[in-house]
Amino acid sequence: MPVPRVWSSVRLGLSRVLSRTLGGWPSGEGRGMDLSGIYPPVTTPFTATAEVDYGKLEENLHKLGTLPFRGAVGGVCALANVLGSQVCQLERLCLTGQWEDAQKLQHRLIEPNTAVTQRFGIPGLKKTMDWFGYYGGPCRSPLQELSPAQEEALRLDFASNGWL
Repeated sequence: MPVPRVWSSVRLGLSRVLSRTLGGWPSGEGRGMDLSGIYPPVTTPFTATAEVDYGKLEENLHKLGTLPFRGAVGGVCALANVLGSQVCQLERLCLTGQWEDAQKLQHRLIEPNTAVTQRFGIPGLKKTMDWFGYYGGPCRSPLQELSPAQEEALRLDFASNGWL
C-alpha cells in the first residue's frame, strides 16, 4: 500500500537516526528496521483562545485518512482520571459478555465524560479531580478556571448520574 510522501520522509529520517544510534552491531542487526507501522501522534489543535480548531482538526483528519491505518489503539481517557475503577469495570463487563450491565454503566458515564472532555475540557477535569481527592491544580494560561455557574453545571453532570 503506498504511503504519503510526508510520512515516508518522517520514517526515512527516523530510520537514519535509528541506524546511526543503534546500528553499531557487527551482525548489521537493526539496519533494516521496519518502521511501516510508526506514525506521528495525532493531537488536537487548539486556537489562541483555547478552543478546539475544528478546521485544522478536519484538515489533519483528511491527511491522516490517506494513511494505511487499520484499527485503533488508545482513546481520550480523561474520565479515567476521576472514575478510573468504573471505566475499568466497563471494560471487564464487556470482556465477560455482560452487555446489559455494561450498557447501564456506559450510560451513566456518558454525561460525565462529555463534561470533562467536550463541554468543560481541562478546567472541568481539573475541578473534578479536586472533588475526587486528587490534585487537579490551577489552570495554566490561556485556560481559565470554571465560573461558579459552570462549576454547578459540571457538578450536576456527575451528581445526576450518581457519582457525587
